[in-house]
Amino acid sequence: MHTIKNIVLISASILATTAFAQKTEVYSNSLAKFDTALSLYQEKQYLAAQIMFEQVKETSVSEETKTDAEFYIANCAIRLNQPNADILMEDFVANNPTSTKQNQAYTGVAHYYFEQANYPKALQYFDKIDESALTYEELEKYNFQKGYCYFSSKNKKEAINYFNKVANSGEYGSQAKYYLGFMAYDNDNYKEANTYFDQVSGEEKYKEKLSYFQADMNFKLGNFKKAIELGIAAMPKSNAQEKSELNKIIGESYFNLKQYDKALPYLKEYKGKNGQWTNTDYYQLGYTFYQQKDYENAISQFNKIIDGKDYVAQNGFYHLGESYLKTDKKPQALNAFKNASEMDFDKKIQEDATLNYAKLSYDIGNSYQSVPDILNAFLDKYPNSTSKNEIQSLLVSSYVTSKNYQQALTVLDKNKSADTKNAYQKVTFYRGIELYNDGVYQEALKMFKKSIGEPKDAKFLARATFWKAETEFVLDNFQEALVSYKQFENSQEAKVTPEYKNIFYNLGYTYFKQKEYEQAATYFQKFIEVNKDDKTRINDAYLRLGDSRFVTSKYWPAMEAYNKVIELKSIDADYATYQKAISYGFVGKNDKKIEDFNKFLQNYKSSQYRDDVLYELGNTYITEDKTDMAIKTYDMLLTEFKNSTYNPKAILKQGLIYYNSDKDEQAIAKFKKVATDYPKSPESMEAVSTARLIYMDNNQVDQYAAWVKSLGYIEVSDAELDSDTYQSAEKQYLQGNKKQAISGFAGYVNQFPNGNNSLKANFYLAQLYFAEGMENNATTHYENVVLKPKSEFTEQSLSRLAEIYLKQSDYSKAIPVLVRLENEADFPQNKTFAQANLMRSYYEKDDYANAVLYADKVLLNPKSDNKIKSDAQIIVARSAIQTKDEAKAKSAYSTLQKIAKGELAAEAWYYDAYFKNKENKYEESNKSVQKIAKDFSGYKYWGAKSLVIMAKNFYGLKDSYQATYILESVLENFTDFKDVVDEATAELSKIKSEESKTNSSIKK
Repeated sequence: MHTIKNIVLISASILATTAFAQKTEVYSNSLAKFDTALSLYQEKQYLAAQIMFEQVKETSVSEETKTDAEFYIANCAIRLNQPNADILMEDFVANNPTSTKQNQAYTGVAHYYFEQANYPKALQYFDKIDESALTYEELEKYNFQKGYCYFSSKNKKEAINYFNKVANSGEYGSQAKYYLGFMAYDNDNYKEANTYFDQVSGEEKYKEKLSYFQADMNFKLGNFKKAIELGIAAMPKSNAQEKSELNKIIGESYFNLKQYDKALPYLKEYKGKNGQWTNTDYYQLGYTFYQQKDYENAISQFNKIIDGKDYVAQNGFYHLGESYLKTDKKPQALNAFKNASEMDFDKKIQEDATLNYAKLSYDIGNSYQSVPDILNAFLDKYPNSTSKNEIQSLLVSSYVTSKNYQQALTVLDKNKSADTKNAYQKVTFYRGIELYNDGVYQEALKMFKKSIGEPKDAKFLARATFWKAETEFVLDNFQEALVSYKQFENSQEAKVTPEYKNIFYNLGYTYFKQKEYEQAATYFQKFIEVNKDDKTRINDAYLRLGDSRFVTSKYWPAMEAYNKVIELKSIDADYATYQKAISYGFVGKNDKKIEDFNKFLQNYKSSQYRDDVLYELGNTYITEDKTDMAIKTYDMLLTEFKNSTYNPKAILKQGLIYYNSDKDEQAIAKFKKVATDYPKSPESMEAVSTARLIYMDNNQVDQYAAWVKSLGYIEVSDAELDSDTYQSAEKQYLQGNKKQAISGFAGYVNQFPNGNNSLKANFYLAQLYFAEGMENNATTHYENVVLKPKSEFTEQSLSRLAEIYLKQSDYSKAIPVLVRLENEADFPQNKTFAQANLMRSYYEKDDYANAVLYADKVLLNPKSDNKIKSDAQIIVARSAIQTKDEAKAKSAYSTLQKIAKGELAAEAWYYDAYFKNKENKYEESNKSVQKIAKDFSGYKYWGAKSLVIMAKNFYGLKDSYQATYILESVLENFTDFKDVVDEATAELSKIKSEESKTNSSIKK
């Protein structure tokens, strides 16, 4: 038993020994793997080390070894930048709160991230470290690295705190002082920076950087010579960005020492900060070029100063203006001086800029303000200026040369003195001409009277007297016009004025309008004798001479004058031929009258007098008892002219011929046609009256009564009352008793709306209402006339009705009336009136196609005056703009330039600039803009729009300053014109967006 027991004991012992040996072997193996893994970690083979540490963690029986393995696994993850590294490290700290490696873990990770230059991540772990657990050496490293992390994140306060802790460290002191010095430098604390830099200046690794900083600090401290010396020394050892800054330091130092020739090469080499320059940079380089008298290059730099509102900008703009003057670019100089004059950083520069701005405004014109206002503003602001007398002289002269007469007149009215009376006479005269050309005749007349009231210059007195007469003539004040024309004619200065060449012609017309035909003929003859070149007026003078002779029954002299018109082959040759033929009738030469009328019909197929000729020819055939020829001629008239006013008369004449030839049936047919087709006309009444005789002669009274009743407008029973009522009203009308005539005619048309005299009553009543200014009342009666078949009153009623609708801007009603007037008018002036106003009405209705159609008719009409032709050209041009037909618009505006006056001329010149800009002809476009500023500155809208074009031109010419300044001035000065402001805003935004790429001073 003992044996067995011993065996058992031995076996147990053996088993125990075996188990212990196995446990020891596992522990030894884990420890070996740990050592191997640690070696791999130290050799920076982090992935292999991590795998082996994982194996150690899984197989190790030692909790301490497992903890160490977990520590290194997390460290490897950090160094391998694995996504779960932070979690592993946090888990290690959480799982091992009492581990001595906790602080070591944070320290190692922090140092690792620092070495990787991942300063934000390093700072995150530095903040977790317990400083008290660090050794002295570890704490120095900790303070320096944490300080640098704060430095890199621009937290200067904390960086300074930590760098100061190691400022005296043997290992980290120099570096800390360098960074402390740099931060002081960056804060413009150059004294402190120099203290730190001096302490590390002996160390080779800092020398290169310190040279740059010290050069900059000396520059900023005003030690320019030292800055140049240090900058030149630092240049070879600097990188590209530092070289750019050193060039700026050296160049600006030379600039401040006024050594501009030495400054220039350095300033040119400066590359800007991040590729952008400031306004100061551009100013310094520009001023350096200016001092070298290189004005073109100076301009190229100064004009990049945009959005500047400081001393540098004012100085730059002033010298930009000087540079422009040196290169004879006056419009550009004006803008630059204006800009400098609006800043008060340097009072002397401001005054001199204001003076130059004023003088240039006088010289070339100004679109922003009137030149007199600018000159007066200078005198008000600088009453003791040494240039006072010069500016006062320019002020007086500017009233005329600026052609801004309205504004000049306002200024003169406020500052009347003996010295300004001469200018006042001229300004009121020219303002009168402007108003006359614009059709504002009453105001023009006032101006001419004011000019005459200051008779300082005899020539201008004579001219004002002439234009006073012209205005009175247009206003139908012919007696006053005659007196004024006579005063002009008798003036000693009249013969040296440009107006004198037309005085006899104008006097002739004034007498003609007053029906003093003998006097009219005398003056028309005088005009013909002294004028040989004015073909248009000579032709018209012969025509009116003939009419004057004709009216005074001097038919042979009249025919001589008409022959001259025919010989000239003018547009009025048909009228002259007609009048000449009529004259033969009055001298008993009906054979010649018939001959000339037949020649007329052969030679003038489309004449507006053709229906007159046919009617008169028919009448002459009756006189000569050639009734068959008369009937044929009347038939020609009725066939060719469906709407002629002569048609009812011609048919009636035919009826009377048949009646006198006892051809009752044919006569009745003609009379019935007149009564049916032209009801209520005088001819219809005569036709009914004559037909009554035929019916009575043939014992057919019942048939007559039935026919008359069917007409519906013959009130047989009231005929006597109708006649008496009408004649009573007409008597008052003929005696000039307007109120009684209105009452009488109104009573008549109410009592006899379809009476025998209703047509005439409605017309005369309309005329009376129109003359009294009661246009709404007149409208109804004119409408009654034009709704009736065509009569002798139709044309004048259409004209008056159109005039009323146009005055009311009721184009929808005006257009159909004007169309009728154009088609039915016998008088050329009414046809011209209709076409001109159809052109305007269609344009106002945005019907551009018809507007252009009528504009073309107006332009083809040789009798259209320049004012109407200007209107036609402008409508063609504007319509073309609206329909995007720029080629046609360009042509129309080009033509308009040659004939337009006043605002239309300003508009034409604007589009001249507009089209030249589109063709990239920037210089030529600017000349057109300057023309507006000089000659049409009173028309602010076109001045403002042209300035936007000028801005575009300058930007096309690479002059950013001019472009932006002009646009900003437009926005400031022309807020009333929204479309101009919108265009200027868009253009300015586009330019600034582009320029901000190279100029850091620009605010988008």
